[in-house]
Amino acid sequence: MENLIIPANYRSELNLYETQEAISTIKQFFQQALSEQLTLLRVTAPLFVTPESGLNDNLNGVERPVSFDMLAIEDSNIEIVHSLAKWKREALGKYEFPVHTGLYTDMNAIRRDEELDNLHSIYVDQWDWEKVIEAKDRNTQVLHHHVQLIYQSLLNTEYIVCEHYPIIQPFLPKEIGFITSEQLLLRYPHLSAKERENAIAKEMGAVFIQGIGNVLSDGQAHDHRAPDYDDWTLNGDLLYWCDTLNCAIELSSMGIRVDEEAMRRQLAIRGCEERAELPFHKALLADELPLTIGGGI
Repeated sequence: MENLIIPANYRSELNLYETQEAISTIKQFFQQALSEQLTLLRVTAPLFVTPESGLNDNLNGVERPVSFDMLAIEDSNIEIVHSLAKWKREALGKYEFPVHTGLYTDMNAIRRDEELDNLHSIYVDQWDWEKVIEAKDRNTQVLHHHVQLIYQSLLNTEYIVCEHYPIIQPFLPKEIGFITSEQLLLRYPHLSAKERENAIAKEMGAVFIQGIGNVLSDGQAHDHRAPDYDDWTLNGDLLYWCDTLNCAIELSSMGIRVDEEAMRRQLAIRGCEERAELPFHKALLADELPLTIGGGI
């Protein structure tokens, strides 16, 4: 935990009991707000999948999943999920969700290779959501609209928390800014990607950085993304500036998911075209899976 930061003279405004109570309030209210804003139905999600299903995400391509065998299944190999991006899309098709509706779930996972600090743990607990869209919805306007809906849910939740605990003051700006990762590079050409995130978040208060995964004009990607779930031109991260930790905090990573063209292009860029033969990818190529937008919060 060498990267853990405890600011000098830091003191929590709530005691431990009040903190647990506040966490419960936040989770209960936010899931309702998110569901109403995005027209989502809560479902139960898996904690583990088989590698052969193709449903586990590779994240940056280097993280090792936690795996185990099952007594009930001979020669079995089961993996704890890294994320649910692919499973959610398959579920939307299997459950026959109507267009412009979707699902959300309280997603739990273990990421054994996380670098631990104030913002990262090997244990993941987040809201995951996914909704069905049409081909005509695969554009920046629809992406930004959903960012705005999610941010409004966050603002509404902040209001409830401050009403319950007057000692806590609102900190989220009323508006969120938008910028692409290429625009961000041109704005701060001498900073690293993480330094650029901190600079723009401090400047705007809250910002959505669009376009994570594609190579930028400096020959580097702003950050790595798996090639087979987000479309790298229609995804991004929602950040806000945290004065307490003096850094940007990612509140959500989300995006419009790959269609056939985007998936083939991105698999080729990563040199892993053979993954197109996995069940999930074959179903996508056969038009058995709906077009979707989704993310985690």
